[in-house]
Amino acid sequence: MALSDSGPGTRRATPVGVVAGDQTVLQTLRALDTGPRGLTEAEAGHRLARCGPNTLPAARPISLPVRFWHSLRDPFTAVLFCLGLVSALVSAWGTACVILALVIVSCALRAHGEHRADRAGAGLRELVAGTASVRRRDGAEAEPQAREIPVDDLVPGDVVRLAPGDLVPADLRLIKAHGLTVQQAALTGESAPAAKHPVDAPAAGDGAHLCFQGSSVASGSGTGIVVATGADTRFAAVRGTGRGRTAERSRDGTGRSTAPLSAFDRSVHGIAWTLIRFMLITPPLVLMANAALRGRGLETLPFAVAVAVGLTPEMLPVIVTTCLARGAALLARTHGVIVRRLPALHDLGAVDVLCVDKTGTLTQDRPVVDTERTDPDALHWAAVSAWWTLQAAELPHPDPLDEALLADADLDRVETYDPVDALPFDPVRRLATAVVREPGALGTHLLVVKGAVEEVVGRCAFDDPAERDKLLARAASSAGDGVRLLAVATARRQARTRAYTPADERGLGFRGFVAFHDALADTAHDAVRDLAGQGVTVKVLTGDHPATAARACRDLGIDPGEVAVGAQTADLDDRALAELAARTTVFARCTPADKARVVAALRRGGHTVGFLGDGVNDLPALRAADVGVCPRDGVDVAREDADVVLAEKDLTAIGHAVDAGRHSSANIASYLRITLSSNLGNVIAMLAAGLLLPFLPMLPAQVLVQNLCFDGAQLALAYDRPDPAALRRPTVLRPRAFLRSLTGFGVLGALADLTTFGVLAWCLPGTLDLGDQDGFHAGWFTENLLTQALVMLLLRTGRRTAEGRIPVPVRRSAITLAAVGILLPLSPLGPLLGMTGLPLVYYPLLAAVLALYAAALIALRRRMPQTQDHLEPQSAAQP
Repeated sequence: MALSDSGPGTRRATPVGVVAGDQTVLQTLRALDTGPRGLTEAEAGHRLARCGPNTLPAARPISLPVRFWHSLRDPFTAVLFCLGLVSALVSAWGTACVILALVIVSCALRAHGEHRADRAGAGLRELVAGTASVRRRDGAEAEPQAREIPVDDLVPGDVVRLAPGDLVPADLRLIKAHGLTVQQAALTGESAPAAKHPVDAPAAGDGAHLCFQGSSVASGSGTGIVVATGADTRFAAVRGTGRGRTAERSRDGTGRSTAPLSAFDRSVHGIAWTLIRFMLITPPLVLMANAALRGRGLETLPFAVAVAVGLTPEMLPVIVTTCLARGAALLARTHGVIVRRLPALHDLGAVDVLCVDKTGTLTQDRPVVDTERTDPDALHWAAVSAWWTLQAAELPHPDPLDEALLADADLDRVETYDPVDALPFDPVRRLATAVVREPGALGTHLLVVKGAVEEVVGRCAFDDPAERDKLLARAASSAGDGVRLLAVATARRQARTRAYTPADERGLGFRGFVAFHDALADTAHDAVRDLAGQGVTVKVLTGDHPATAARACRDLGIDPGEVAVGAQTADLDDRALAELAARTTVFARCTPADKARVVAALRRGGHTVGFLGDGVNDLPALRAADVGVCPRDGVDVAREDADVVLAEKDLTAIGHAVDAGRHSSANIASYLRITLSSNLGNVIAMLAAGLLLPFLPMLPAQVLVQNLCFDGAQLALAYDRPDPAALRRPTVLRPRAFLRSLTGFGVLGALADLTTFGVLAWCLPGTLDLGDQDGFHAGWFTENLLTQALVMLLLRTGRRTAEGRIPVPVRRSAITLAAVGILLPLSPLGPLLGMTGLPLVYYPLLAAVLALYAAALIALRRRMPQTQDHLEPQSAAQP
């Protein structure tokens, strides 16, 4: 950015491409009003006041009240709130108070869980860099001095020194460099360090003279001019507007959604709006039917509202929040996985495609020697060059390739040589040379040269000119297999005292190739295998070379198939890209936009997509996925935008998170299946009884107490252990298939209720003619709670759960619910609720009805196709 002093407090920013990319060094220095000697402290202070600190725009934290308000936007919560208002309008104060309490508890639990996750995530944030070494002067005539200052205090025009291991603190244009390579995978996704060197008049598109914030120095040293800080850096530009996923998935100022709905949102919204239609239709139908057939008018309005409430899964927000919060807490405690957005845990359970970057995820951030393709003699001489270049040039530590060489070499043999001179690696000539004296060799020096294949082979002397072409062809073939080659050569020279120069690197004798490949992550192979066992397909989206990515996949047992290059996606429309993404495992040379397009295409194809990324280049894809996952050591902006943060960049942790998500989803589905099946049966029976009986089949207070008992018992489902079969495949709640599967169970429940009416008519003669209303209410109340207890035991998630051992919390809750159903009408509270004791003959008859009902439930459950269970495999498209 260029600065102008057109007035106090003003600031004019010029893009980096204008200041540093298209101008000469002198023009850049003039535009920034600086020089190689650096700024004075006074100049730096004025610029800091104008430009502001060198920090990225921070995401604004969301307060607890705002989170609570966002929780109210959940469809079921909103419906419950509306029903509570209607209940208050018809003076059903008990119903209104209970509904309001459920709404408050649900929203408070969800807001607190997400707030706690955000606080844990904030504890993981690390600074991009702490301090920077700058060259500044006390005054205009003073000599420049190297000083360590906080990164936040850097300003455009500062002269910054870089050393190995340093994080680049701002966008810099190099004015001096010595063997400088920069690891910029966080910005570009490429695993290999990029060579950097000064260029006076760069060509268009050449970035070798620029170092960007967010990258780190792999080797060498350099000095550069700060050309952009804070929000003007490339790091901030790739980051985008800075809005996280939470903001995007909320609503904008117009009330419209600003991001596609996640798998959890789609499923819950689909079920919610189907039930909302039923609830809106039910009260008018009840009122009209009672007015037409029984002559009852508005006095049946409380009953009609109670029927609508009876169809509502009142506890769904509480159950969902409890299940997800328990799963999130368990993940954080046992595996160090922080779920920052609770519904993301459900989405993890539904994930059937996981997109990952290669570098640091499937592979480590370092190369290793491929011993099968490496000549042992070449490995020895390459290690000699690496070790004695490191010693003679007094470099602080080896670069990643040298580390790999020294790890596999015989250092005792390497150290037998005596150092003479060294020419460190230069990214221009792409060579490193050590000059050593061999033991017992008097009067000669040995040059040991290693570097890029083309450079080394081009400096070698061959008896047969065709030999050079054969070596280059071999190198090209290895590169096609994803292998990186280093060429090694030696030459003897007469001993001398003057220094050696690059001109001496001629007439070399070729020694061989050293082959490298990316070291696989320690747990990657087992994690990929386990994910495949869970039905999750792994796709690789990387900025690396296609052959390198394909090689890593083959080593992990993933068939890469035909590798697609990011540029291929540019001209494809959405449909063609979706087809390509469905059949392709590896996308290489991907830009950030390419990754996001592939993820979006997979979602359009009906998949629930997770994306694991840790760099600024991964931000668009993190936001485009159903679930964005970032490791703790990823860049801070990626962590802020992720739904899930891992303690380590380890696919194994994702496997644990997927299991936890499926566990929570299975328990949520159990609740929905149980409560909606029971409620649908009760509503059908209530509507039929309301037309057949001369009195209300159940008083509003009785409906409320019954719902409270059933809802309280179902809290145990949040602590259930689903059948393992329900955890072996990606699962998602599909509204249409889900609701269709409930119809059979609901009708069966209604038949049990109507059969009970017949039993009550026989046990209590005259009941159907304004006889014993209290007895009828007591009999149906008892039967309702007993059938609901049966449903809890028999309709849990998993096809074989009816034959399996039922977990203690669910078993205790079902027994307690049954006991309340039998004992409450006989207690002193019975008459207060309009119920009385029943003749003893009723109970054996009721037991027979319940036995037939249980047998029918088991038979219907067994006959239902697996795809009719609420948890289904992913299919080609969302409904």
